[in-house]
Amino acid sequence: MTIAPDHADRDALRYQSMRDIVEQMQESVPGKLEITKEGIVHDMMSPGGPHELTAARISRRLEKVMPDGLLAHTGTPDVEDPNSGVLRHPDVIVIAEADMDVEGALDPHTLLAAIEVVSRSNPDNDWVGKARDYPQLGIPVYVIFDPRTGEGSVLSDIHPTAHGPRYATRKDFVYGEDITIGEWTVSTENLPRYT
Repeated sequence: MTIAPDHADRDALRYQSMRDIVEQMQESVPGKLEITKEGIVHDMMSPGGPHELTAARISRRLEKVMPDGLLAHTGTPDVEDPNSGVLRHPDVIVIAEADMDVEGALDPHTLLAAIEVVSRSNPDNDWVGKARDYPQLGIPVYVIFDPRTGEGSVLSDIHPTAHGPRYATRKDFVYGEDITIGEWTVSTENLPRYT
C-alpha cells in the first residue's frame, strides 16, 4: 500500500524539484531564474546599463552612511527560504558582513533590506511578486526603484493579513528626493532612466 505524502511533504518535494531545475538551467538561459509559490519566474533579459548603474549608485550611497560591519551588497548569492518555497535574487541587499559568511543561499531573515530595480521585461515581478514574497520571508524593508517612470516606493512594517504577511507602510518617491531605507537616508539624485 502506498501512502500519499502530506501537504508539507508535497510542497517540499515541489520546491526541491523547482530548485533542481533552476540549478540545471541557470547557466544556459539568459536573465535570471527565481522561485515563488506560483512557480519559476524567468526574467528574460540580463540587466542593462541603467539597471546596473542604479543598483551600484544606491549601494555606494548606502555604504557611505551605514556603520562598519554592514554591507549594501550587489551580486550573488540568492536569498532562500525552502520552508516558504521561495528563492529570490535581490539587486541590492543590506546585511551584516557576518551574516554573509555562509555557503550557498543567504537566510532572508538576516537581511535588513532588499532593494530592486524594476526590469524592463518583467516589472510585475518587482512591483507585485516581490512585494508579496519579501514580507513572507521576513525582510523588514523593501525598496523599489523604477527607471521606467523615475519613481519608486519604500515598503516596511510587516503585519499579518488573511493572505499572509504584508507591508503596512508604503512611501512613494520620485527620483531626486531623499529617501530613508531602514535607518539610513540617501539621495535619489542622478539615477538613470530607461530610454
